[in-house]
Amino acid sequence: MRTALYSGSFDPITFGHIDVVRRAARLFETLVIAIGVHHAKKALFSAEERISMIGRAVESIRAETGAQIEIVTFDGLVVDAARAHGAGVIVRGIRNTTDFDYEAQMAGMNAALAPEIDVIYLAASADVRHIASSLVRQVAALGGDLSAFVPPDVADMLKARTPR
Repeated sequence: MRTALYSGSFDPITFGHIDVVRRAARLFETLVIAIGVHHAKKALFSAEERISMIGRAVESIRAETGAQIEIVTFDGLVVDAARAHGAGVIVRGIRNTTDFDYEAQMAGMNAALAPEIDVIYLAASADVRHIASSLVRQVAALGGDLSAFVPPDVADMLKARTPR
């Protein structure tokens, strides 16, 4: 089996991300979850907090799939992160046609930069298709119920970070 890399900001990790991780972990022996840390973007959670959140969220996936799941950060091109971790595949989750249009452009750019690395898309499962980290942060800021969108510990961290 091959190594795959799944990149994102994961600010915070959601049930949508976890769905992609679970499905990718069934397909690949090693899955590298790569947290983009871009200094121009202001994240709600630090890289260390996101590593911790993701680690807790994927514990059961490791056990049920037997996949090796690594969590890393990167601050450059995703293809460079994939190369650095020996990944021959980049996994991307797609919720809708807007995501697909953006991801198709990115796949074209990545193919030009690293033709040896393939991109695969995993269509979001129906029960998580509507979840986006940006919307979850908005719901948290407005005091809404987060239980359908993120694990309980992530909900607690969001509530603490976005007091009303």
